[in-house]
Amino acid sequence: MKYVIGVDLGTSAVKILLVNQDGEVAGEVSKSYPLIIEKSGYSEQSPEEWVEKTTAGLKELVEQFDGDIMDIEGISFSGQMHGLVLLDEENQVLRNAILWNDTRTTKQCKEIYDTFGKERLLEVTKNPALEGFTLPKILWVKENEPEIFERSSVFMLPKDYLRYRITGAVNMEYSDAAGTLMLNVSKREWSQEVLETFGLSTEFCPPLVESHAFVGTITTEFAKATGLSSETKVFAGGADNACGAIGSGILSEGKTLCSIGTSGVVLSYEERNDLDFEGKVHYFNHGEENTYYTMGVTLAAGYSLSWFKDTFAKEEAFDQFLEGIDEVPAGSNGLLFTPYIVGERTPHADSTIRGSFIGIDAAHERKHFARAVLEGITFSLNESIEIFRNSGKTIDTIISIGGGAKNETWLQMQADIFNAKIKKLSSEQGPGMGAAMLAAYGSGWFESLKECADTFLQTSKTYEPIPENVEAYQKLFVLYQQVYTQTMALNEQLREFRK
Repeated sequence: MKYVIGVDLGTSAVKILLVNQDGEVAGEVSKSYPLIIEKSGYSEQSPEEWVEKTTAGLKELVEQFDGDIMDIEGISFSGQMHGLVLLDEENQVLRNAILWNDTRTTKQCKEIYDTFGKERLLEVTKNPALEGFTLPKILWVKENEPEIFERSSVFMLPKDYLRYRITGAVNMEYSDAAGTLMLNVSKREWSQEVLETFGLSTEFCPPLVESHAFVGTITTEFAKATGLSSETKVFAGGADNACGAIGSGILSEGKTLCSIGTSGVVLSYEERNDLDFEGKVHYFNHGEENTYYTMGVTLAAGYSLSWFKDTFAKEEAFDQFLEGIDEVPAGSNGLLFTPYIVGERTPHADSTIRGSFIGIDAAHERKHFARAVLEGITFSLNESIEIFRNSGKTIDTIISIGGGAKNETWLQMQADIFNAKIKKLSSEQGPGMGAAMLAAYGSGWFESLKECADTFLQTSKTYEPIPENVEAYQKLFVLYQQVYTQTMALNEQLREFRK
């Protein structure tokens, strides 16, 4: 039996999977590392931590493996997006990495719009200038740490830096490059127009490769440190969302992913590079060659539910807390919740808006509130699905993963609100599995990623929409959409009272 390794370099930990030719997980290791938060809005990490923890994790995985080490054929990566790693001419790290969730760059985002133009930016990069993206971070360093910027020879993203340390090769692949605001997404090349506008050179950007591209073998030094063979092939990998999509089989038109963690993501497969979403959703290159994905984000999806439970029933387990929600009809007896408890991203990029319960009645019990929270989270995710459908996309099948796939009633609710079939996977490993699949495809085990997905991924249950619930939810969704516009001014005025 042959094996591949998928390394998922996340924000809080690196998760490593050993996967065999049948798609079964034969080993799993996780190693956590800290965030560096010097002041409010800052979020950094030491790239050396990624290398140390990944090395230790791989060593542990190899020690647990009882087969022939030569049977581990390849390794690939999934990584947290947008993070800035700056290297000098000797490829030495110049400062801590500035991460995706760092918000210090509001001024630089405005500068990008003022200099380049919002419309032109959307035409070239397909995405708005948000604090999380890489270009604003580069401009922040240029302005605030000019001596470091002067010494910068090349920039990298987190998993690309990790892969460089494993192979000695400098590259970046398209799905992560799409999140820099420097890539011409439809032409799949660094945008000379963007680079020249902001005084950056082409040499500052790493050479671009496909996600499944073979970029070298691991160095002798790394082989010694981990116990892996120095013949282990290394493949480029992908951005965490692209790998999450691959690891869930989002590899053909009409297929969409609903992933509910702390935040919630609705991600849809795109064959075309010329759709116009007016910046309302993210539009990135996929990890599959010459394809794309669009993505909407609910900032507080699972977080709204955990906040509600921790506030009103801290000691209870989720299953206990959600007891009785299946007895409550669609619409929670006239109770609506909006999950804007930390602001919102899609379709309202608004940091001031806050959540609401609307329609509280003396007849409502806790189970009504709990169901209303689930419905509100799902309505918010449906806003992204509506944007996709309004652009002419067909969305008929949605793979549900994360917290939203752990409750039968919630899965049925998703089918009813999204008016689509909801599929639950029998084994869900997310981005780490996507990375392993890129290594399996790169190693020549399969003719395509789709063929790999057919072998590696199985559906355990499908939920069909219930027509009367669909009808009720369509009426309620219209009301849900009005809550934002009708509470916006109130929330603006309430802001001064927030401590």
